[in-house]
Amino acid sequence: MPDPRRHADTVALTAGRGASGSSLAPVLFPSTAYETATVAEQAALVAQARPDTLYARFGSPTVRDLEAAVAELEGAEAALASASGMGTLATVLLGLCSSGDHVVASRQIFSVTYGLLAMHLPRFGIDVTFVDGTDAEAIAAAVIPGRTQVVLVETPANPALTLVDLEAIGAISGPFTVVDSTFATPVVQRPLEHGVDLVVHSATKAIAGHNDALLGVVAGSAELIDVLWGWQSAMGASASPFDAWNALRGIRTLPVRVARQADTALRLARFLEAHPRVASVSYPFLESHPQHDLARRQMANGGTVVAFEVEGGAAAAEALMARSQLGRIALSLGGPETLLTHPATFAARYSPAERAELGITDGLVRMSVGLEHPDDLEADLAQALEA
Repeated sequence: MPDPRRHADTVALTAGRGASGSSLAPVLFPSTAYETATVAEQAALVAQARPDTLYARFGSPTVRDLEAAVAELEGAEAALASASGMGTLATVLLGLCSSGDHVVASRQIFSVTYGLLAMHLPRFGIDVTFVDGTDAEAIAAAVIPGRTQVVLVETPANPALTLVDLEAIGAISGPFTVVDSTFATPVVQRPLEHGVDLVVHSATKAIAGHNDALLGVVAGSAELIDVLWGWQSAMGASASPFDAWNALRGIRTLPVRVARQADTALRLARFLEAHPRVASVSYPFLESHPQHDLARRQMANGGTVVAFEVEGGAAAAEALMARSQLGRIALSLGGPETLLTHPATFAARYSPAERAELGITDGLVRMSVGLEHPDDLEADLAQALEA
């Protein structure tokens, strides 16, 4: 049994080794099908939930090791990996909801998640109410007793890094409570410890951490995970063993990567806040963040992403990104390289009023801080801003 007293640094190195044998490196099981000695043995595998040596759509030893590692990092009974972060969210929402059900979701949420909630769930007869995620009382008040099946929030939220009170979400009774903790990772916050039912991640990001794996994962009680597995296996959203193999390697260094990146992120956030060409900076561990006290209560550090608004709008933001020599223009986050994204470019599905409410201004830049030396990153930002 895992030792609950172990720190995440230790768990990241010891967890998810069930199929490794004596190998120190994760072991890749690329097979899509597995031989059984008898028909009876095959029948027994078919009858059980989540077999990992029957057919890869149901699971594989490599994927199972990834799931075990994430579950242990989150303090969960079990976890389930999918082919992408959106595959996991679709598995959770469609696996738990039926026609006539209702979902409450925080308004501050990943744009593709918003599209799934606003455009696709209603096609299946599932109603969605969006609420300001910073208002815990409003989230609870939006729950319709006997009808609301899921409460879904994202914290820190993409892209402006607003927070949701995890204790308040965990205290909601009735619906299943789900937290997208992608920006935090299990080494920054553990929503299940606050009474939340399920925590989801786009493991493509910091968990895998090297921009070479496309994965999602959900962790929670074994009973709930088995239910979700039944839906996922029918829909065919199973994770690739190759991507799980890469993610297991990434997990081994997750705590040290996030700690270094978060230290650099706080330093860069302070630098940007003092710069005359920066209108505003959002980073949970900055004292100026409106939810700084909440961040200190529920997060081990401020995470690896900084959002800042450049004076001069979209043209200035795009010029800064183009001039940056270390920040690479890319959509993802959580990898070893510093990545820059212009959120307004991808906010077409929001109205101007919605964009303003979400903090997606024309001059906003989302920076996923990498592992470059902080001196070099600060110097690079300085020269890009001065230009």
